[in-house]
Amino acid sequence: MMTKTIELIFDFVSPNAYFAYYLLKDIAAKHEASIEITPVFLAGMHKLTGNAPPFIRDGEVKGKNEYAMLEMTRFIAKHGMTKWKMNPKFPFNSVTLQRVLCAVGNEERITLLDSLLPAIWEDGVDATDAAAIAPVLAKAGFDAANLLAKTQAPSVKQILMDNTDKAVERGAFGIPTFYVDTGEGAEMFFGKERLGQIDDLLAQG
Repeated sequence: MMTKTIELIFDFVSPNAYFAYYLLKDIAAKHEASIEITPVFLAGMHKLTGNAPPFIRDGEVKGKNEYAMLEMTRFIAKHGMTKWKMNPKFPFNSVTLQRVLCAVGNEERITLLDSLLPAIWEDGVDATDAAAIAPVLAKAGFDAANLLAKTQAPSVKQILMDNTDKAVERGAFGIPTFYVDTGEGAEMFFGKERLGQIDDLLAQG
């Protein structure tokens, strides 16, 4: 029996990554699929692709950002994600957090997402402040000082740059992007609105 895998191209700065992650965990458990987290730097991805955050890209389109907020409100209500709130520092520089993910293995990345996503997108923790992030890391069982120090290692910085470059080469242009492999090769999906399609694909695999 082939192992089903879902690769999540991820950056903490994306509110949609928060929404997608928790539903993705349920879908993965339902289909006995594994989740692999690939940290990238969304700002770098935008630079490489010519993309931009929707609220900037669509800022001159009358009514579009307002409608996007309406859809977000509907999504939150449908899935009971009422703990979510906009981080006061958004859009924040996520490079340190992304390097934290690059400094650990996949299982630890899952642990970090489980801890940091609610801290950032429910509790409003300043994602750019190491002093604010450190207690969250420590509570999750990490040596916060050591892990944050690793974010300055050239090898860790290079991992993030390489991940970003490779994701763009594979066709990714934003967050959340998913690559779902049921044994027939990975298929790409973009956006939390595609989670139903991922569910359907895994059901067929």
